[in-house]
Order: sequence, then C-alpha cells, then structure tokens
Amino acid sequence: MAGAGTGQLSARWTAIWCLFAVLCSLFTTGVAVKENDFKKCHQSGFCKRNRAYADNAIALGSSWQAPYKIPSELASFKDGQFQATILKTIDEQGNTVRLPLTVSFLKSGTARVTVDEQKRQEKEIELRHNSGVRKERYNEAENWAVVGGLDVDTTAKVSHESKTGIKIQYGPNFSFEADINYEPYSIQFKRDGATQIKLNDRGLMNMEHWRPKIEKPAPEKKEGEEGQEEKKEETPEVPTSEDESTWWEETFGGNTDSKPRGPESVALDITFVGYEHVYGIPEHAGPLSLKETRGGEGNYEEPYRLYNADVFEYALDSPMTLYGAIPLMQAQRKDSTVGVFWLNAAETWIDITKAKESKNPLALGITAKTNTHSHWISEAGLMDVFVFLGPTPRDISKVYAELTGTTAMPQEFSIGYHQCRWNYVSDDDVKEVDRKMDRYNIPYDVIWLDIEYTDDKKYFTWDGDMFKDPISMGQHLDAHGRKLVTIIDPHIKNTGGYHVSDELKSKGLAIKNKDGNDFDGWCWPGSSLWIDAFNPAAIKWWASLFNYDKFKGTMENTWIWNDMNEPSVFNGPEVTMPKDNIHHGGWEHRDVHNVNGMTFHNATFEALLSRKKGELRRPFVLTRSFFAGSQRLGAMWTGDNQASWEHLGAAVPMILAQGISGFPFSGADVAGFFGNPELELQSRWYQAGAFYPFFRGHAHIDARRREPFLLAEPYRSIITSALRLRYSLLPAWYTAFYHANRDGSPIIRPMYWTHPSEEGGFDIDDQFFVGSTGLLVKPVVQKDKTTADIYIPDDEAYYDYFSYKKLPTSKGKHLTVDAPIETIPLLMRGGHIFPRRDIPRRSSQLMKFDDYTLVVAIGKNGQAEGELYVDDGESFDYEKGQYIHRKFKLEGSTLASTDAEGRDVKSVKEGEWLKHMHNVAVDKIVIAGAPSSWADLKEVTIESDGKKTSASIDYYKADGSRTAFAIVKRVGASIGADWSITFA
Repeated sequence: MAGAGTGQLSARWTAIWCLFAVLCSLFTTGVAVKENDFKKCHQSGFCKRNRAYADNAIALGSSWQAPYKIPSELASFKDGQFQATILKTIDEQGNTVRLPLTVSFLKSGTARVTVDEQKRQEKEIELRHNSGVRKERYNEAENWAVVGGLDVDTTAKVSHESKTGIKIQYGPNFSFEADINYEPYSIQFKRDGATQIKLNDRGLMNMEHWRPKIEKPAPEKKEGEEGQEEKKEETPEVPTSEDESTWWEETFGGNTDSKPRGPESVALDITFVGYEHVYGIPEHAGPLSLKETRGGEGNYEEPYRLYNADVFEYALDSPMTLYGAIPLMQAQRKDSTVGVFWLNAAETWIDITKAKESKNPLALGITAKTNTHSHWISEAGLMDVFVFLGPTPRDISKVYAELTGTTAMPQEFSIGYHQCRWNYVSDDDVKEVDRKMDRYNIPYDVIWLDIEYTDDKKYFTWDGDMFKDPISMGQHLDAHGRKLVTIIDPHIKNTGGYHVSDELKSKGLAIKNKDGNDFDGWCWPGSSLWIDAFNPAAIKWWASLFNYDKFKGTMENTWIWNDMNEPSVFNGPEVTMPKDNIHHGGWEHRDVHNVNGMTFHNATFEALLSRKKGELRRPFVLTRSFFAGSQRLGAMWTGDNQASWEHLGAAVPMILAQGISGFPFSGADVAGFFGNPELELQSRWYQAGAFYPFFRGHAHIDARRREPFLLAEPYRSIITSALRLRYSLLPAWYTAFYHANRDGSPIIRPMYWTHPSEEGGFDIDDQFFVGSTGLLVKPVVQKDKTTADIYIPDDEAYYDYFSYKKLPTSKGKHLTVDAPIETIPLLMRGGHIFPRRDIPRRSSQLMKFDDYTLVVAIGKNGQAEGELYVDDGESFDYEKGQYIHRKFKLEGSTLASTDAEGRDVKSVKEGEWLKHMHNVAVDKIVIAGAPSSWADLKEVTIESDGKKTSASIDYYKADGSRTAFAIVKRVGASIGADWSITFA
C-alpha cells in the first residue's frame, strides 16, 4: 500500500511539474544544481563594481588615494564612544559626502564600528518610480540578530590623541587598543600592543553614496545626418568606481530590479595580521578552513556569497551561496583567535586572499608572517562591524553569544533520532513505520510529514483521503513516547475559500510587491502569497493558527518544520523574491533578505510556546534558512544533499562551521535526500549521523523506501547499533547542549577550537570532540574504507570507546585504527568522565527515569573529571532551579559527585520532576585505565548523606594490548546527591 501510494503521489507531481513548465518555464529545480540560475560576482552589479574598485586600488599601489578621511575637528571621544564624521571625496572638485562614524567600546571587550550616510539618514534623498520605501539605510538588523552585550564600557580611555588620529584603550586590563587614523581613515585593533585586525588598511572601503539619476539625452543629429549610420567615436573609459550600468536597474533571469534608491553598496577590507587560517561565514559546502577566492591552484575564482537561496542538489567545494547566512569570521594562529561579525542582512560577498608580509632580507631566521585579507561587500544597509580580539576560540564563542544569544535548550526528544521522508503517504503508513521500528527494536523519537499530508498544499489542513484520523495517529505515537513533526512553509496558497489565505489578505499581512500590492509568486501550491513575519501583527496572527483548536488534528506531541523560508519562489529571480518587494516598515526585500527566513522561524517559535490557555513549553522548530541569532529558535539542517560519498564527507565540515558560528543545533539529511544510497553508504552515514547534533534520516519522494528496518543484514544491525549508541549517550549530548546554551560553545568541536596551540589541527575538519566529554569521533566517509587515521592533538592518554584499550598515540601524529563496516572510530580522551544510560529503550521519553552509567577515562596524571546536566527536557522549569547539575571528579583514590555550581540543592523547592529523580541513581561506573593498586579490590565504599554503603567492583587486568579497567556495580547513589567512592 505504501509503495502504491508513493507511486500515485509521484505521478501526481509529474503532472503538476508539467503544468508549471507549460505555464511559465521558470522552474530551477532539477536533477542537479543549475549554477546559471544563480549569480556570479560579475553578474551582481555591486559585487562587480566593488571587485573592480579593489583591483584598481591594488594596481595603483602606493599612489592610490583612498577618498575617506576624518577632519580632527569632527571627531570626539566620550563615555566609551568615539564619534566622528568621515568625509568621502566624490569628485575632482573636492566635493564630499558626510558619513557619520561611531566606534563603541563594549563591556564585553568587543568594539563596534558603525558607518552611516547622513543624507539618507536624514531622509534627504529622492526615490525613483514614486516608490514609497524607506529612504534610510537599513538599520534594524540589530533588532533581529542582537539580544545583549551592547553595554558601553565607559572606562575606555584615550592613550594618545593628535590631529592625525586617536588611540583608545579598552577591554580586560586595558589590554586592547583601537588606533584610529584620520587620513586616510583606517583602524588598527591591537591586543597587548600587537596589531591583530586592520580595517581599511588597503583602502578598499567603498560606501556608495546617494546621487540623483541624471538622464543623459541622446545627442542631436545635425542637418543631413538623418538616416546615416552613426559614427562610432572612441569614448574615454568610465572609471571603474563610476560604472553606472547597474546603478539604476539590473536584470537577471528575465527579472528586472527597479532599484528606487540607486546604488548603495558598502564594502570594507579587513586584514587579519599574522593569521593564515580563517573560518566561519556559513553556509557553504566547502572546507572548514576557508579558501582564497581570487584564483590560483586549489583556490576559488568567486567570492564566498551570503544570499539565502533554494539551491537544489548543491555543488560541493564551492563558495556558492546556500540556504543560510551567518556573517561571522574567525581567524586562528598558534595560541591566538580573533574575529569579526559583519552585521548586514543584505546580499553579501566576501573575497579572501593571503599574503606573506614583506621582510628585511637581512633579517635572517625571521619567518615572514602570513596575513589574511578579506574584502566584505554588501548591497545595502549600514557598515556595521563587531571586532573580537579573543584571545581564544572559547572567548570568541562567548562574546558572540552575548551579542546574538545562545542555542535554545532543546526539547530532549529533539536530540534523539528523527525518521523522515517526502512523504509518508497516510496515517496508516505512519503507524506501520512506527510498529516496524518497534518490531526490530530500533529506537527513534520523531516521525515527520512533508507537504503531501496537506489538502492540496494548503497548510494547516489534512488530506482527507490519506490522513483521515490524524488524532488517532498522534495518539498511537504518544503511547510509545514519540512525536510528530509536520511541515509548514511561509508560502500560502492563493485561492478563495481557504481560511488562511483569506485572512492573510483581509488583514493585509502579506509581503507586498514594488507597487504595494500583495506579492504573488509560485511555489509548491502554485500561486502563493507570503506572510510578512517582520510585522508584529502577522506574528500574532500566525501564532493563532497553531492553537490546537484551530489546527485540527494536532496534539501536544506535534511539532513543526519550516522549509522554503529563504524564501523560495520558483518563478522569482534566483529562485527567490524580487529585491524591490516591500516589507513591514517600508523596507525593501534587498535590505532584509538574509534575515527573512529567521523572521518566519521566529513567528513559528512564538506560536509553539503556547497553543492553549495555560500551556508554556519549549518549542521545537526546524528551519532551513537562518541568520545570526537563529540559534535562539531551534535547529537547522544543511538542505537538499545527495546520497553520495562526497556529500557524506562534506557534511561534517558544514556542521562544524555552524557550531563555531554560534548555531550548533545542526545536521545533514542522513543517507542523502536525493538518490538511493548503497547499503555501505547508508550504514556509514548513520554512524556519522549518530554524532550530528541534529540527527534525521530523510529521503526524496522518488527515492526508494529506506527505513532502517527494511535493510538486509548485517546492515540493519549496524544501523541499529549506531542508533543505540546515540541513545545511550543522550545524557552526554544533553549536557553538551546545556553548555551551548550557557556560553555559546560548539556541541561538536573542531581541533582548532579545542587545541588552539596545535597548528597541525588547524585545517582538520573530518574529526571532532563531542562537547567536553573527551569523546573523539572520526566518521568513515569513504567507500570500502576499513581503517581511520585520527589526528591526536595532545599527549594525553586515549582509549578505544568499545574495548577500553589504551592506544599508542603521539602528540601531533595520526593514529591508524581499524574501522570495519560495523565499527565507528570513537576514542575516549584521558582525564574525562561522561554519563550515559545503558538500558535500550524505544524512545528518549521512555528513558527519562532510567539509572545512569558513568564512564571514567583516567588521564596520565591519574585524574579525571566531567559533568552531567539534566532537567525535565520539556518545560522552562529549569529557569526556576528545577535541574540537576553534577560535577564528577576522580582524584587519588576517591571519585566524588558534587553540585557543579556549588548550590545547596536541599534549599531548592522541588517540583514533580525533581521528586521523581530521587529514585534515579548511578547504577554502574566503568573506569578505563584503572591502576594496578585496585587489582585486589572486591568492593568499594560509598558515602552519601552521612551514610556508608558498599558496592562490588570487578577488576580486569591488562591483557596484551588491552588496558586494565574496572566496573563498579550497583552503586545506588542518587544522581542528584553528593556522594563519594573510595577505592582503597
């Protein structure tokens, strides 16, 4: 029945696609990415202009005169802020435009540099085409991306001031300094006296000022010239900075952008002095350490692009734009990390080049430093840059999190396994998948419904033939502790008699076209409207649609998936919305494009907080499109990947880039969205996916059914083992999410982040640590590969996770381990303790009150420590102290558990969940690397609440290559209590 249903749906879709093709021939989706549907830099007017501007400046070398300067009389410093007016010289007569500059020194040690344009700021410009859009540069990206960390440090002080510039000290112990040069305008940021970051040191800053369009009449013909062929004259070449061809309108793919404000791009060169590696600026399918973009062997020819787009079956190893944008870049050298956050929501391109500093040839023994030059180019908006001086990766993560927020504490079920495809064809199909997962003892938490569950692509409805009783389906899942996720996209079918469309239009809450009418475009339902989630009234209305009594068929275990929110518009330019569309507040879409998806994600998040009176729960919403700050709202995934070994290999670097950029709740479609994976690939992908923060299997409507229970042995058992490993480690994963929520740290961590002193790990992006657990993972991502080469970043002890074998590691070297198809290369770093739960269950809900196992990997110094954080996994009661946070420490012959925050836990008024946790204990403790002095122990002493008890201990002596380990059984100490165990 399921197969027939799938075929029926496929046939239906074939017909729909054919209809679309006949109507508009504008679809960009297909069997692979159509790169011609997306702009290259030379096809994007402002990118082309600014690249040419940079080429001209660099070619002129020392003779280049940057046109930006600060008159000293227009500069002042007071209460932690430097304010000035930059004058931009715009012609040979010396005429200037005024650009207000503010440099704010924040208590976090961050510096913020903001440049505006006075004429636009004061609304003294004229708009073309009688447009009603805002005249200012877009200045509200901060309202969406930034939630804190803006308090100004009024203790920042001037250390030197003259007619040529000013030096301001700030940050911890005044160890940071901003050296602002007035003519030409530039800033050097220093830490401990050494320059780290330079703004505009190469003079590539370009802020396209407003100017009226001057219509150039065609020259009159003299008498007798009529009908004659025009004489072509040699015309002087227009200077590169004055190329007007795309100032006033721009056409691509049959769509013309009307540009009512004319040219308005902003560009700035930012140099990382002495830094060879830069990371971040997701989302791109390429290596973690970013490549150069100006050609050369192994480099890109195009800049990295940030312009959220629906890129179908995207290309790998490419700077091409994808679904989301986080304009945060970090630079790394030995023992030093710095970064910049370019707060701009418009289309953005970033060029990267690297160059050795020139050195005196007589200075023998001194190695020239490598500088990384970046060139940031945005179409519109303010020039708004946050500068972070580190000095560690953890410092960058922390201060960025203070600005943009941390990842939301997740619903606990959401870090389990999610089973999805386009599409489960009926409520009976969903129930059958659920039954078979149980029949084969395969754990999972969530089953997902793609667009086919709806009535004719009308969201908030059900297909009455195929989903006749969605409540029964939800109850069936709930009985097994499982959840349902349904897709809700931002495009609303534009048809009469559909209450959502009717209300959207009658309330005036849709995005408008350039003429102020509701924008109508094509997406899955055909003719569609888009909710304008910048509008507070639209957010309120949207929330009402999710109430249980409004979205009939949903229950407390129903959650939401937001797709296509870039937004994807099938007949739009670059498969998205025209830039001259108009949003709430009068802003053009060009101003807000990259934050648009986040606003829709936010509207759904707000809706799921409460869907009935008195309810308040953590939402779960998956998004495809994102911006800085989206981490506060839920999870993301890397979009429409392929069932190929290459896409498997590309996933980890992409997920690592998300984590270091503040959005760690991320994953890739396991086994690939498009295509049919071979069994080895599918197995290896589940092994890798078991270590993605967001773990979901997904497949295209035309792909074969590939639920784990359908696979032949041994592959079904291999995948089941990977899933069970994920579930056993859920306590460690949840603790890692807690740390991400507290300080912005990545959930899976690349080598440069955990070991910033070890240069050998700076370009490694195929292995990672899980939180602070010490678990080091190296997924196998190549066909027929049965070994793994793992880089060892330090001289600590390392153990095999499964055998407890101590491995022959050397700092800075690679260790080759066996990795047959049934094995995941997984090491435990000495010095760590992590929690897990060992009883196999069908879902995380059924594990809620299971006992814990602690795994201790003893370090070379004989010590180890770790943490457990746990709460009810559902409510916001943790904000009221309803949680358990333990620190475990092995020192000498004693293992102790204490409150990690030093709280008097007995003073916390206990809710129902905390009361239940009294019955949850530490059942077992595994100690890898147990000392030989424990060999004769038969039992250990446990002390808790002034009482002493004993537990048996089994000691396993070292045997050949196997390291000694010990297991303490039936510990019985309450997980939330203070206790200690003496091994003597």
